[in-house]
Amino acid sequence: MSERTLVLIKPDAVQRGLAGEILSRYERKGLRIVALEQRNAEGSVLDEHYAEHVEKPWYHELRDFMQTGPLLAFVLEGDSAVSIVRALNGATDGRKAEPGTIRGDFSISNQANLVHGSDSLESAEREIGIWFPEA
Repeated sequence: MSERTLVLIKPDAVQRGLAGEILSRYERKGLRIVALEQRNAEGSVLDEHYAEHVEKPWYHELRDFMQTGPLLAFVLEGDSAVSIVRALNGATDGRKAEPGTIRGDFSISNQANLVHGSDSLESAEREIGIWFPEA
């Protein structure tokens, strides 16, 4: 069954020149890009995207990090897209992520962890609506 999910290639990955490598991993797995935009994230968009975290003590640090430079926001489509993206991304903490995953191969941080992928179909629908209201 075809699904859609939101992926963000975070500023640390863009700054390190990893965007092409990361995009190609999703495409090689068989997922199709249906919307893509490079942008600088606005605070209001981040607050809406991370609404469940806004009151947490570490949120402002995350918000500041996500505004350190441009990011790539895109929608991927394909069979089991949400779970496939989560598996390709690896554990949130790059120090614990398995080799062969994006974070396992390129990250040693919990915050500067290169990518975001929706964690459920419901989250994907909500997040796509925030980043790509026309999609």
